[in-house]
Amino acid sequence: TKGENMRYTEMNIEKPILDAILELGFKETTEIQEKAIPLVKAGKDVMGQSETGSGKTAAFGLPILEKVKQKAGIQALIVAPTRELAEQISKNLKSFSKNKKFFITTVYGGVSLNPQIEYLKIAEIVVGTPGRILDHLRRGTLHLEKVKFLVLDEADRMFDMGFIDDIKQIISLCPKDRQTLLFSATLNSQVQKIAERYMRDPERIKTKDFVKKELLKQIYYDVPRGEKFSLLVHLIQTEKPQLALVFCSTRREVDIISRNLYENGVKAMAMHGGLSQDKRNRVMESFRNQHINILVASDVAARGLDINDLTHIFNYSIPKNSKEYIHRIGRTARMGKAGVAINLLDEADYQNFNAVLNDHSIKVEQMEVPSFKKLFVKKFVQRGVDRGFHRPTDWRRPAYRSQGSRPRFYQH
Repeated sequence: TKGENMRYTEMNIEKPILDAILELGFKETTEIQEKAIPLVKAGKDVMGQSETGSGKTAAFGLPILEKVKQKAGIQALIVAPTRELAEQISKNLKSFSKNKKFFITTVYGGVSLNPQIEYLKIAEIVVGTPGRILDHLRRGTLHLEKVKFLVLDEADRMFDMGFIDDIKQIISLCPKDRQTLLFSATLNSQVQKIAERYMRDPERIKTKDFVKKELLKQIYYDVPRGEKFSLLVHLIQTEKPQLALVFCSTRREVDIISRNLYENGVKAMAMHGGLSQDKRNRVMESFRNQHINILVASDVAARGLDINDLTHIFNYSIPKNSKEYIHRIGRTARMGKAGVAINLLDEADYQNFNAVLNDHSIKVEQMEVPSFKKLFVKKFVQRGVDRGFHRPTDWRRPAYRSQGSRPRFYQH
């Protein structure tokens, strides 16, 4: 269809930027790009409903790069929920604009302010997280009076993470005469209110579901608590995922699972909010270059990660609601590729799983538990003190005691 096949050469994109895109190997636009680019070029405010990985950065970035002028101060501010997404957006914009020689800088917490302060003096485009953007504004090291474009990317995620007041403050400090572009996976009431209050007659665009449900297989296994890790290792060894995300509920669980996977011969690394920015960058670089193929992550750390070609999602702990579940599994089966979401349940997960299944659009098939080798789980305690090996039955803390009844489809 036209929506899937329109070429960049048909989009009236100026030559230096078009040449860079074609050199990167891109030929056809995605749906969000085809719909958004002409509106942004025409100076309209845009509300786009689209998921991570759908090509949003080019949808807002290409027309912005056409209009920004060199050495004319900060003209575009792009706000993103996480450091990783901010880095990804910045990296993409730099590759699109390599023939135009703009200075694009990224600001986020967890790293030194001083280099950021120096870069902000010469930047034309700033990409950042809400907290650090506000920090620079309070210090007087970020000046927004020349901003012509304000982009709020993954707005619903930013609000879920508690940034709504920060966002309002940032918007209020931008010039009134600006173009505002908002992108969000869901247009919930908070997003709608922001749009009504701060946008000028926004054009609304929505893309079709990015994940094709027929390409996404959803299954679950129900196992005793002490056997869950052993089953995870068995499934990784038999499924042989090219790239997989394993979701855990807490930082501690992320650390325990990632280290035990590594000790059992699985190329896995941890990603959570407790890691330094340098460590997070190294982990993501290893994952994208496939030096490791399993990323064990908490929900907070995984928000905003833009990872292509994920073949498997493992829910080692089940999220509390269907919205979070859909957000997790939506990271695979993209761009017409197949994917599988595997849920590992023990009795502590029944309550959450029942809450997920209250959304009747979610269809998860129960699988027979295979026979697998029972493994010991090494329990790593804080401050690096190692207390040795523990049986799988006792590595969880009392907080994990059973909650709720068995999933409803057990009841015949």
